[in-house]
Amino acid sequence: MKKSEIKNSADMFLYKAIVDLNSAKYLMKAFSEDKIEIDIEKIYFELQQSAEKILKSILTKNTIAFPKTHDIEQLLDICKQHQITIVEDSRMLEELVELSDYAVEGRYSIIHDDVNDSEKYCNIIEQIIKVISNA
Repeated sequence: MKKSEIKNSADMFLYKAIVDLNSAKYLMKAFSEDKIEIDIEKIYFELQQSAEKILKSILTKNTIAFPKTHDIEQLLDICKQHQITIVEDSRMLEELVELSDYAVEGRYSIIHDDVNDSEKYCNIIEQIIKVISNA
């Protein structure tokens, strides 16, 4: 999605989710190539932001109100309450719940000490983006 394609707030959330995912991927690559020195939590913060915004895009597209929150589990619960199927394998979505810790706490303390899971989260978010972009 390009910025020029934004037509509504659901599109804006989707665009921002893609931007956050791209930021995480850029940071992961630079970090793995020893081109930057950063706290790994910064990568996870960007992934959390992407997951949060993609869920908010889905809810907005379905005209479902949601509270101001960074809690991925709460957003997933709202999707479930409204019987919104995002992907066939709901276990994949449950893995994103782990990212909620990075919304706030991750910016101020050390939660995770390796970058290995970041690829898994990127793949999940990319699959969700692909699904809703084609819907």
